Amino acid sequence: MKTALYWKPLDNKRVQCTLCPHNCIIAPGHTGICAVRENRDGTLITLNYLCVSSCGIDPIEKKPLYHFFPGSQILSVGTYGCNLSCKCCQNYTISKEFPRSRLGHPSSTVDEIIASLTSLSQRHQLSEFCGLAYTYSEPTVWAETILELGPLVQKMGLKNVFVTNGFISRHALDDFCAVADAFNIDLKGFDDSFYHSFCGAALEPVLDTIKIAARHAHVELTTLVIPSLNDSNEQLTALRDWIADEIGTDTPVHLSRYFPTYHATQPSTPVATLHRARDILAVKLRYVYIGNTGDEQNTECAHCGQIAISRSGYTVQSPGLNSDGACSGCGAAIAVCS
Repeated sequence: MKTALYWKPLDNKRVQCTLCPHNCIIAPGHTGICAVRENRDGTLITLNYLCVSSCGIDPIEKKPLYHFFPGSQILSVGTYGCNLSCKCCQNYTISKEFPRSRLGHPSSTVDEIIASLTSLSQRHQLSEFCGLAYTYSEPTVWAETILELGPLVQKMGLKNVFVTNGFISRHALDDFCAVADAFNIDLKGFDDSFYHSFCGAALEPVLDTIKIAARHAHVELTTLVIPSLNDSNEQLTALRDWIADEIGTDTPVHLSRYFPTYHATQPSTPVATLHRARDILAVKLRYVYIGNTGDEQNTECAHCGQIAISRSGYTVQSPGLNSDGACSGCGAAIAVCS
């Protein structure tokens, strides 16, 4: 627990948190929407500082990142809390419905996390182990911890990866971008009313985050395709056109299959719907992948058609990729590898 970043005092000991676009005005003794930033007598306190909810070594493809050090492993850490209220949250036990007793008591230290990274990096090359991912729950609400860890990870020559919903204020995002090497940003749909009703947020700030992050780091996008809510041809076409025009046609996009969970009861996404969505996006976007189906998701060079990266589950090989991340057949850039 420590004094939070990104807030300002108001009258009557109220404070305004400016970490994300909610800009919560918080009375003494209360928290904002994320449930982990509390007003203590006129001072905003972060309750999840160094509180680790989950930790593990994951394939980078699990983030999912398919064009960033493919085949490598990454140390993944997460905390409690989230600034969105998605009805289909897959990690609600750490993002929304977690015991309050887990907050306010750091479960790790910066030195312990860096020591784990040091041990892993000493045993592996960068192509085998690439760094630290802030994931599982929303990293935005863990800003104080991340902004201590991030520069230390950089000094080690390792990579910082953010797996985020993208609902971040501009000044906080600028600080994240200063230490970030890659983002997977969850673009939940392309309709503002869907964002408001299903996620408790707004679309435009997420689009702004994507544009800014793409100027500073490698960016991949993920959309969970939910039947009847964000899977119309019109919405998918608008999403595709925006990505192509604003970020670029080489932007990798992951279309994930939805399953009922938490407060969402819609039936699971038919695989045929994912194929339809992929076909729509692939009209303009060169690298579109389908997740949560068990299908193999190879990466073919968009220029010459050679298989650059083959995937079977989390078994990854790069038969057509050279050490610089380019196609060995035609030399086209495909992945970040060094």
